[in-house]
Amino acid sequence: MKKKALKAAFPYTIPILTGFLFLGISYGIYMRALGFSPLYPIFMSMLIFAGSMEFVTASMLLSGFNPLGAALLTLMVNARHIFYGITMVSKYKNVGRKKWYLIFGMCDESFSINCSVSVPEGVDKGWFYFWVTVLNQSYWVLGSTCGALLGTLIKVDSGGLEFVMTALFVVIFLDNWLKEKKHVSSVTGLLISLVCLLIFGPDKFLLPSMAVIFFVLAIIGPCLKKEVA
Repeated sequence: MKKKALKAAFPYTIPILTGFLFLGISYGIYMRALGFSPLYPIFMSMLIFAGSMEFVTASMLLSGFNPLGAALLTLMVNARHIFYGITMVSKYKNVGRKKWYLIFGMCDESFSINCSVSVPEGVDKGWFYFWVTVLNQSYWVLGSTCGALLGTLIKVDSGGLEFVMTALFVVIFLDNWLKEKKHVSSVTGLLISLVCLLIFGPDKFLLPSMAVIFFVLAIIGPCLKKEVA
């Protein structure tokens, strides 16, 4: 039953394999360029497994100790997983203890496959979902490991690498902008960040801006849903 589910799941993850290998290698090299031991990207890819947040974590590890800011930033970056989880409640029902790993290992790609693909007839759905999640995380861990080891052998000039984080957030923002029918939430976030930047300065504006954005969107969110509906 397990092997049959693995054979059924693997073809769906092949496109993810290509993307995760290259992204993972980039992440591993990036971590090494920042001066981290190869163990950091390897174990972070195993234990965190949240692509964009892992890049963000690298910079947070080099900054001052701010657990509240880290928690809020993580919530903001990965808030979409709340809705992923709600969507998958019925699908992950009655899959046994595998459910705990399915919850931990859910990423955009695994969600897309497990949510949209009809499990082939005769294949156990719990094991199918499980192997999709395991394979996708394995690709990311493999890519990160290769990048960490390559980063040990290749000397990379880390000058200007801090711009990677800026570029990452710009790409995430533009991706969300293109997916939105209305840009109320994006514009709200930009305006609040700009105001907080002017009030608190470039070194202290992040935490208050995230807090204000969170509360404002929590208030106007239901209204936006009603308009879309």
